[in-house]
Amino acid sequence: MTLRALEFYSGIGGLHLALTRSTVDARVVQAFDWDQNACQIYDANTPSRLVKKVDIATLTAQCLSALRADLWLLSPACQPYTILNPNPLGAADPRAKSFLHLIQTVLPELHSTNSAPSFLLIENVAGFETSTTRQILKTTLQDLNYYIAELLLTPLQFGIPNSRLRYYLLARKSSFPSDHGGTEQEVRRQLPGYKHTLDTRGLELEAEQRKQSENEINEISQYLDPPELSSPSLRIPDKVLRKWGRLFDIVLPTSRRTCCFTRGYTQLVERAGSILQMNQDLDTTSTFDEFTALEAQDGPEAVRLLDKLQLRYFSPDELLRIFAFNELGQTPAFHWPENISSKTKYRLIGNSVNVKVVEMLVRYLFDVPYYAD
Repeated sequence: MTLRALEFYSGIGGLHLALTRSTVDARVVQAFDWDQNACQIYDANTPSRLVKKVDIATLTAQCLSALRADLWLLSPACQPYTILNPNPLGAADPRAKSFLHLIQTVLPELHSTNSAPSFLLIENVAGFETSTTRQILKTTLQDLNYYIAELLLTPLQFGIPNSRLRYYLLARKSSFPSDHGGTEQEVRRQLPGYKHTLDTRGLELEAEQRKQSENEINEISQYLDPPELSSPSLRIPDKVLRKWGRLFDIVLPTSRRTCCFTRGYTQLVERAGSILQMNQDLDTTSTFDEFTALEAQDGPEAVRLLDKLQLRYFSPDELLRIFAFNELGQTPAFHWPENISSKTKYRLIGNSVNVKVVEMLVRYLFDVPYYAD
């Protein structure tokens, strides 16, 4: 029997795509999000109009019960928990309201009528694991007799050159396999039974061991657009380079790691995402040192020295590959509607999930072999 899934905070459909690729016999029957652009993109990439633009805080147990869901997929707002917020409020943040409504009100009501989902998968930012919301979530799920597994994972562990650390909670009515190990109080940093390329605590590895592990991660070059598709709009503006260039996380096509791309990519500098240096023959630091020395003499024109580095932003399509919406070597499964601006694309990708990581989590949740085709 095909399982029925609901997707909350569906964004551009990363959770849906991960479920589809997982080989689990399940389908999304309804998705919910408040963002109009996200809903438009979701509809453009799914075979039928599944997404409903709605304030999730208004959903009731009665309306969700009618959908007869076996699985909930949720990626609630991360702003109440992110370390990028200097004073995260957790459960006290108004943006946590709708998620708490689902967990504290709707789910118990569905449980009382034997119509609660048997499975849940929840994704959020690293930092959620120390929040008051996480304590409320765990207490509620345990009171409703769910078994729980919590994990902190990064795409690096799955061969993808991106260090975006995320928190995941899996819940189901039956116990997890014996290889889960640990206790329900432990947040794991490895997906049980999966051969990881790199532990999330990779910095603790011996240098040689770490080098060997990182060699199993794909080079960034595999995710880049063909040179003829590179757009001048990806070039870093001069005023940004002059003022903030040294703060960028600059990577090469041969690198095997990028930092976390956020919704503020191209709008913010620090901790917003990596910048690509296409000229690999020049040393980045010495070139910036030369620029600084020349700037004292030539002023604004000194920035032309940095042109030699060929610095640019990653394109939205390149980020779709890094986030595994489109798989390497495969016909693209995901596309943008024509009227979506670049700024909106970056914002919505930054709010999304890594499809490959979630796919592996779905397989673990349903005891499906990781390498099943």
